[in-house]
Amino acid sequence: MAKELIMTSASYQALVDELKNLKVEKRQEIAEKIRVARGFGDLSENSEYDEAKNEQALVEARIQKLEEQLKNAKVISYEHLSTDTVSIGTTVKIKDMEFGDIESYRIVSAVESSADMDTITDESPVGAAVLGHGVGEKVDVKLPSGDTVQYEILEISI
Repeated sequence: MAKELIMTSASYQALVDELKNLKVEKRQEIAEKIRVARGFGDLSENSEYDEAKNEQALVEARIQKLEEQLKNAKVISYEHLSTDTVSIGTTVKIKDMEFGDIESYRIVSAVESSADMDTITDESPVGAAVLGHGVGEKVDVKLPSGDTVQYEILEISI
């Protein structure tokens, strides 16, 4: 059985939009590239054709992945989120117990991950450690280096 993917409605819609774009626009664009490349003649030495076919394979793989993710998605709505414990969709303010640094992160599912420095996924070491914990609790985070860092949860918000 596939793993249930918890995500916000905005992230779910973004995946739906991406899937629609790939299926409608990108597929047509690639089909046109293949048609034009075929017109160049011998396919065995046709780099444009090879490039278009490779792009087609990547797009089809992404479509398959998105369809699988959407099939296994569980959409959470902000009105059903609680600030009692950290969960996907909440923002958590944590304090590094050794150095006193305070950081805030929005917890997102791995599907929603981005380069945004204000988010961490539920599968990251810190994200996994704080999930299910409440304000005032201390959590130990085992880092990939093997070191352990302790954080205190200061605040949970939506």
